[in-house]
Amino acid sequence: MNRTNKQNSALHLYFQLLADELNGAGYSVMKTLRHDIDIDWSPALIKELIWRKVQEAQLGKKSTTDLTSKEIDEIYETINRYVSEKFGITVLFPNEDDKYYKTNIKI
Repeated sequence: MNRTNKQNSALHLYFQLLADELNGAGYSVMKTLRHDIDIDWSPALIKELIWRKVQEAQLGKKSTTDLTSKEIDEIYETINRYVSEKFGITVLFPNEDDKYYKTNIKI
């Protein structure tokens, strides 16, 4: 079963939440991924430099549109474990019961 529109919105909200947490904790792209330029995270950078890299390595899929709900959960768990262990940051994956989710998801 492919992901739903709500899951797609939650996925992109997660990119924003993780970018906010990494930036707020002082972890720039350079500090996190060892690049030469110190820049802040954005949802697009989370998607391209973290999510998509894990997705391709773990599942061999290039597009997030090809992911199932279960695969999104698997990738999230991998990324959450990494940023938690490496940086002490944990961002819960958005769900429709969260107040923040309800005010930031537009379907």
